[in-house]
Amino acid sequence: MVEGIGASSGIAMGKAFVIPTWEWDFPEKLIDVTDLAYEFERLYDGIRHSKVEIEQIKQDFVNVIGEDQTQIFDAHLAILDDPVFMNEVQGIMQRQYKAAEVAVKEAIEKFVNMFDLLDDTYMKERALDIKDVGNRLLKHLLGALEETLPPKDEPYVLVAKELSPSQMVHLDVNQALGLVTMLGGKTSHVAIMARAMGVPYVLGIEGKLQVPIQSGDFLIIDGDAGLVYVNPPEDVIDRYKKLRENWKAMHEQLQQLAHLPAETEDGQPFQLAANISSVKELEQVIRNGASGVGLFRTEFLYMDRHNFPQEEEQYAVYKEVAERMEGKRVVIRTLDIGGDKHLDYLELPEEENPSLGYRAIRISLDRVDLFKTQLRAILRASHYGNIQIMYPMISSLDELRRANEILAEAKRELAADGLPFRDKLEVGIMIELPAAVMIAELLAQEVDFFSIGTNDLVQYVLAVDRMNETVAHLYDPFHPAVLRMLRMTVEGARRYGKHVSVCGELAGDIRALPVWIALGVTELSMSVQSILRVKNSLLQSHYSDGDNIWNELSRCPSSQKVMDVLSRFIQADLAEETRAAGLYADG
Repeated sequence: MVEGIGASSGIAMGKAFVIPTWEWDFPEKLIDVTDLAYEFERLYDGIRHSKVEIEQIKQDFVNVIGEDQTQIFDAHLAILDDPVFMNEVQGIMQRQYKAAEVAVKEAIEKFVNMFDLLDDTYMKERALDIKDVGNRLLKHLLGALEETLPPKDEPYVLVAKELSPSQMVHLDVNQALGLVTMLGGKTSHVAIMARAMGVPYVLGIEGKLQVPIQSGDFLIIDGDAGLVYVNPPEDVIDRYKKLRENWKAMHEQLQQLAHLPAETEDGQPFQLAANISSVKELEQVIRNGASGVGLFRTEFLYMDRHNFPQEEEQYAVYKEVAERMEGKRVVIRTLDIGGDKHLDYLELPEEENPSLGYRAIRISLDRVDLFKTQLRAILRASHYGNIQIMYPMISSLDELRRANEILAEAKRELAADGLPFRDKLEVGIMIELPAAVMIAELLAQEVDFFSIGTNDLVQYVLAVDRMNETVAHLYDPFHPAVLRMLRMTVEGARRYGKHVSVCGELAGDIRALPVWIALGVTELSMSVQSILRVKNSLLQSHYSDGDNIWNELSRCPSSQKVMDVLSRFIQADLAEETRAAGLYADG
C-alpha cells in the first residue's frame, strides 16, 4: 500500500495502463540568417494550428466537463498569446540563429524550470500547462507526435508520471476507472477535470513505490484516503469490493433522506446548505435537498482565463444561481484571491508568507474597480432571488466599513442607471481570523450575519500551514483553543441578535456535529457530498444534549479529550458504518 494525496474521491479497481515518460529528443539545429523569415513563418504557422486544435478540443470536451471547466483551455490559448513566452522564443531564434523547434524547446525548459523553483504550489502546477502547450506546438513544428494511447475495448486505471489537460481530453470516462500520477497537485487543472468527470484520482506517489507500476498490474485506488494498492492480496480486494457495495447501498439509503426535514430527533430544525464553486454543481445541490447555497466561492469565475470577468458575465452567473434556488438563501462571497489562489493575469507581489499577505478583502479594497464591478453584478442578480453578500478575511471595523461604503456607491450607481436590485439584502462577513473573533461583538453591530470559515481559522489560531507536510499533523480543528474561538464568535453574534453559520470543512464533518449542537449553531454549509451524511447523523442527535456537551468540552485540556467527549454524543455504530461505506468525513 502506498499513501499519496487524494485529489478526486471514489474507489477504482482494475488493471493499470501506464503511459511511458516521454520527452522530446532532437539535435540542436542552427540556421542561416537568410532562413530567419522562413523559421518565423513556421513558428507562426505552428501557433495557428495549435490554437485551432485547442479550440476544437475545448468544443469536443464541453459536454464532458461543462462550460466552466473548459476555460482551462482558454489558459492554454493565453500562453500562445503571451508576449513574454513568445518574445523568449523569438529572441533565441534571432540572437542564436536556432530553428523554431529548438527555440521553443529551450523556452519551455526555461519557464518550466523557473516555475519549479518557486515555493508556490499553484505556480508549480502552471508549469505543466506550459509544457503541455509547448509540446503541442512542437508537434506541429516537427510534424509528428508519438503517443501511447490507452485501450479502447477494456477498462483501465491510467498511471503516468504526470498528466496534462490535453491528455485528459482523450480520456474515455466509460473506460477510465481511475487515475494515478507520480506528480501533480490538488489544485492542478487535471485534478479539477478529474473531479468534474467523477474519476477517482490519487497523486503524489513519486519516490514511494518500491517497484514501478507496470501495465497489467492490478490496482486499487482510494481517492478519498489517497491510497494506492499494487497487486494487493485477495483479502484487500475482497475488503474493497465490500466497501464499494456498502458505499452504493449507503448512497441509495442516504438519497432517501434528501427531502426530509433536517432536524434533530427532538425536533430542532437545522439549515444544511451547500458550498459551490460553479453553476454546474446546482443540480446536485437541489437533488440532495440543500437548504440553499451557504457559500458561493466566486474566485473560480476568475480562474483559468486570461482576463477579469466583466459585470455582465458575472451578473448572468449570479442571476442563474438565484433563480434556480427559487428563493432559498444564496450567500455570495466576494473575491477571495491570493494566498494559495492565483490569477495568471493579476500580478501579485512576491511574499514570503502569502497567507498573511495581500489577499481577499485586502485586494478588493485596493482594487476598487474590480470590487465594485463584482458588487454591481451581485446587486443586480439580487433582484431575482434571496442573495446575500459576504466579505472574506475581515480583520477590523475599518475594513468592514470601507467595504460597505463601496457597496453603497455601487447601489447609487445602479439606481442612477435605472437598473433594479434589492436594496435591503443582507451583508455578512467571514470569521476566519483571530482578530475578528476578538472583536466579534463590535463587528456584530454592523453586519447581518457571521459565517465561520474553519479552514483558515484553525490555520491562523494554531499558526499551522496545513499545506506544509512538515507541520500538517499539527492542523487540528478539535484543539481546545479552536473550540474557545468558536464559542467567543457565537456569543459575540448572539449578544446583538445576529445569526451564525459555519462554512468551513468542519461543517461537513459528522464528528463535529455535537460541537454545533453545544454552541447552538443551526446553520451549516458544506460540500454537497456531505449534506446527506450530516443529515443522517443529525436525525439521530438530540439538541437537548447541548448544555451537557459544552460543559464537558469546556473542561477538555487536549483534542484527544475533546474527541473522547464527542464520541459519546454521536452514534458510534453510525460513524463506523459511514466510514465502512467509503463516506469519509471532510475534515
